[in-house]
Amino acid sequence: MLILTGLLGVCLLIGGLKHREQFFNKKSVSTALVTLISILVLTLVLPNFTTSTPSGSYNTAQLLFIAVASFVLYFSFILTQTVRHRDYFLADDEDPSHHAEPPPTQIALASLVCLVVCLGVVIALAKALSPAIESMVVSWGAPKALVGVIIAAVVLMPESLAALTAARRNRLQTSINLALGSALASIGLTIPAVALVCLIYDIDVVLGLDAKSMLLLGLSTFTVMLSLHYGKTNMLYGIVLLVNLAAYVFTVIVP
Repeated sequence: MLILTGLLGVCLLIGGLKHREQFFNKKSVSTALVTLISILVLTLVLPNFTTSTPSGSYNTAQLLFIAVASFVLYFSFILTQTVRHRDYFLADDEDPSHHAEPPPTQIALASLVCLVVCLGVVIALAKALSPAIESMVVSWGAPKALVGVIIAAVVLMPESLAALTAARRNRLQTSINLALGSALASIGLTIPAVALVCLIYDIDVVLGLDAKSMLLLGLSTFTVMLSLHYGKTNMLYGIVLLVNLAAYVFTVIVP
């Protein structure tokens, strides 16, 4: 929700205010969204309609299947983005700096190591901040669910800053790549990891969303599909997505 409505919404709003209209490759959006929506439904909606276990959960076989399915979908997207159809995700302009060649293996591995280290730092920072954030939320009298929203926003901060900078520089394709890629990674890798831990330690996990959350998730994915359907955007699309985000946060605070 934070990525689809918040990050994308701010990028579209900032880009629209500064550049009126911005353009991107529709194929990249279709490729990312078809993968993302499939994972979202399989992991967060379908558990509410299975009958082998209580509502919202999977049995062992189902959880294993969903973990494998999520990983296959995410890996297939990465293969498409980086190898098979890399051109879908490149900015369609004449600036050669937007079309860098794939990096050598050594640079790619070094970047991977730096990425893991930086991700660990961000997660450690979020963990260190969580007691103070929880105390602040409690002092406001807001539900503790708001803590999770704030922590998620902190974890997403590096990608968010990079995406916003790209949108301001009229590189919306980069912003979309960052936003949708982050959304896919946040669920496509998290679900298999959570499933593996739950299977090893025999932990019951509830994946299915409640009715309100499913409705808001459906609204968000639908508006994102419409906003990115034509290959160009304006500030109105960003405002609509940000209103959806406001509705989500408001209903967390006032359920």
